[in-house]
Amino acid sequence: MFSSPIMKNLEMALDGSALKQKTISNNLANVDTPGYKAKETVFKQEFKKSLNAYRTNQHHFTFSTDKSPSIFVKEQNGTTMNHNGNNVDVDKEMTELAKNQLYYQTLVQRINGKFNTIKMVVKGGR
Repeated sequence: MFSSPIMKNLEMALDGSALKQKTISNNLANVDTPGYKAKETVFKQEFKKSLNAYRTNQHHFTFSTDKSPSIFVKEQNGTTMNHNGNNVDVDKEMTELAKNQLYYQTLVQRINGKFNTIKMVVKGGR
């Protein structure tokens, strides 16, 4: 029940979102640190690739994945926002933070729905 492909994917998505939250928090905490380079979490693209790897037809979609997608943090080296070599853009980070919070809340609601369904089944449909 708890090891179903859907639950595993929801768990992976929560892990990715939690890491993204931590990465954004670190970026915001270092906004005035000279030479600090902003970091970003790479997860969604890898997660989508993992899901699409199991499609046998473009009209079919499955949530079963045996391999967990890689979640990693990489440094953003392309820009310099401040004179001190720091490239943290507070507006961008706050936007990403808001998007990530909505994403996380949606995942939690979906998991709660799955647990409520299990609870209803255990209680015999009441």
